[in-house]
Amino acid sequence: MSNKFKAIVLNQTSEKFSREIKTLDNSFFKSGEVLVKVDFSGLNYKDALILKNGAKLVKEYPHIPGIDFSGQVVESENDNFKSGDNVVVTGCRVGELYPGGYAQFAKVKSEFLIKLPNSISNKNAMTLGTAGFTSLLCSFAIKAREELLMGEKVKDVLVTGASGGVGSIAVMILSKFGYNVSAVTGKTDQSDYLKKLGANNILDRKDFELEPRVLGKGLWDGVVDTVGGTILANAISQTKHSGIVAACGNAADIKLNTTVMPFIIRGVKLWGIDSVMISRKRREFIWSQVSKFIDFNLLEKNIKTVSLEELLNIFPEMLKGKTSGRIIIDLNK
Repeated sequence: MSNKFKAIVLNQTSEKFSREIKTLDNSFFKSGEVLVKVDFSGLNYKDALILKNGAKLVKEYPHIPGIDFSGQVVESENDNFKSGDNVVVTGCRVGELYPGGYAQFAKVKSEFLIKLPNSISNKNAMTLGTAGFTSLLCSFAIKAREELLMGEKVKDVLVTGASGGVGSIAVMILSKFGYNVSAVTGKTDQSDYLKKLGANNILDRKDFELEPRVLGKGLWDGVVDTVGGTILANAISQTKHSGIVAACGNAADIKLNTTVMPFIIRGVKLWGIDSVMISRKRREFIWSQVSKFIDFNLLEKNIKTVSLEELLNIFPEMLKGKTSGRIIIDLNK
């Protein structure tokens, strides 16, 4: 096996930030016990920010970005993993503090890795990636309302940013749960696709960008919010009594202008979703549920597969809000 491989390398010197594709060797990796041949990685909003300027998340340069990847174990110093195992990594600060998936090889700590169930291919894993993994976390947070309230069923749910990677997959999962899903999007050309994923209603994003009322009409038992800002504030004000709002994004704004009224009058629960530092046990559970709720044949229709070279041209479009669905990187391309 050649120890030469291709990777996107970020560098920061004085005021100059650079990104370029380089040929490296295994001496680049300073830590980790498991060497993985990377098959696929993904483009997430955080990746786009890191590719732009490091986003104050990267602490050491030169650096390989890419916060998720799937591939096959080549070498392992840990008995839990052996050559040939198909594995996936999401979160764990890979692509931020540690070398990430925008490379043909990655060497990581064994605790970052999850063995893929036999029913999920490496491409399937990155068709989901961090976006799909986050969608599952959000959806199970909404479903938890039924356990928290001792059997009171969830019926009507809202998904904001529904044409994005997280939102679109959340629509599918929540529909599979049997819920009535309303999808908020500013991309009207995605309406038919969202309905195929399971959305019952398509709502215009502009209606959620108005000044929110302190308490709007209670419409939603649960909300998956992927954008933050005013849209999240409106969603909170429209949530029914005891509803759960799972918040996982800030593409619109990191600020949240709301009041305590939805929380103390209606008992609304704002559940922050972190997909980076959650326990290994929860990560294993989420991956074990994938085959029950994900239709990969349907998702494949809205997947764009690109090379490392193409990725460098596409990530600015994500930052402008001009991408939809899931973008994955084929490291063999």
